[in-house]
Amino acid sequence: MPGSPSGHPADYDPDTEERTELKRAITPGLLLLFIVGDIVGGGIYSLVGEVGGEVGGAIWVPFLVALVMALFTAGSYAELVSKYPRAGGAALYVKKAFNSKFLAFIVAFAVMASGVTSAATLSRGFAGDYLPTFLPDLKVLLGALLALLLVTLINLRGIAESVKLNVGFTLIELTGLLIIVVIGVVALTDGSGDIGQAFEFKSGGGSPVGLALAGAALAFYALIGFEDSVNVAEETQNPRATFPGTLFKGIAIAGVVYLLVTIAFSTVVPAGDIEGGALLDVVKLGPLDIPLEVFSAIGLLALINGALINMIMASRLLYGMSEEKVLPPVFGRVLPGRRTPWVGILFTSLLCAVLIIIGDLDTLASTTVTLLTTVFIFVNASVLILRRQPVEHDHFVVPSVVPVIGIFISIALLTQQEAQTFGIAGILIVVGAILWALNEAFERSRGGRGETPA
Repeated sequence: MPGSPSGHPADYDPDTEERTELKRAITPGLLLLFIVGDIVGGGIYSLVGEVGGEVGGAIWVPFLVALVMALFTAGSYAELVSKYPRAGGAALYVKKAFNSKFLAFIVAFAVMASGVTSAATLSRGFAGDYLPTFLPDLKVLLGALLALLLVTLINLRGIAESVKLNVGFTLIELTGLLIIVVIGVVALTDGSGDIGQAFEFKSGGGSPVGLALAGAALAFYALIGFEDSVNVAEETQNPRATFPGTLFKGIAIAGVVYLLVTIAFSTVVPAGDIEGGALLDVVKLGPLDIPLEVFSAIGLLALINGALINMIMASRLLYGMSEEKVLPPVFGRVLPGRRTPWVGILFTSLLCAVLIIIGDLDTLASTTVTLLTTVFIFVNASVLILRRQPVEHDHFVVPSVVPVIGIFISIALLTQQEAQTFGIAGILIVVGAILWALNEAFERSRGGRGETPA
């Protein structure tokens, strides 16, 4: 098997006849747990009460609406990743569709930034929501930075180690959600719970439809994560055949878990305490005697797992864009022996640390949604444009109406965001544009000396 230009052995994909310098270590089973673990991370552990504040006891309704919304854009991703099973994700698709390296770079930077802002959000949640159970005197900022350091070290260790560790974390966080469901069932059987609250909408807040849509805009943060997986396509075994079905399975599993958990939450937590509550309240108020330390530990693992997967995505995205010559070749450097993109890992970790220092949890979460829904517009449009560019291998295809609806859903979600999040997202994009200009100037200067531009 031929080696890669850097001297490392290249892995081969027989379906697309493409070689990659990255190691194809992700099996279909690991990919499924990767997707599920990315979705059912810190969002559901910390956001359920916030959604309850928007809609009332019927929290499962906006989560269901958000799930349906996510499926349309997921359909577009499924087609594109099976058509172009390479690292790079949304930016790769936009580059091929619009034939613009600048637009591809902006999309790449937006996706990378969304992963980093999400990891910063989860790191702050790690230090602020569950860590005080064990270290009540530790400052939130210090705890969040220590969580980021741990994630960075795991990411540098290797994709196989990172994804296998994700398997353990995912199983633990799913166990935590199962505990919530069991508490809800027991509360119903012994009469201490009230299932009727799960069907009550917030009084005086408007129509149920309006409340559900407002809640869905917030609940959507707990559904994002499915798009991260396409950035490890180059490290997945047989990605053309593996991704579409595994992607939909992962979203479906996460959706069912969310519905059961939100119903259990509304059943156990009194109506007056739903707004601003968290899953830890179910453990406190439920009929089962479960130590708070146990569930807090599960919450910590869920949050650190979500941060890890987001940082894996961000660093692999930078690597993929380097391979596509949208970013400088330095981002394509891999760690000898470990074969992990170390420059991308260190860059994203530094950016995440800055966001942890300057941002709060709510602002970072909203910025993540703003960045991603903007990207989703371009991804859905790319599906339609790239229909005119067939490839030689078979791939998954969605009906044309799916990406069209996906575009309208993304626009609708953007209208629900506050001006502050657009400001932060805009600053990040401007930073990306400056980096693009500097890179272009550097390449022109190299070309002027007769060297081959990167």
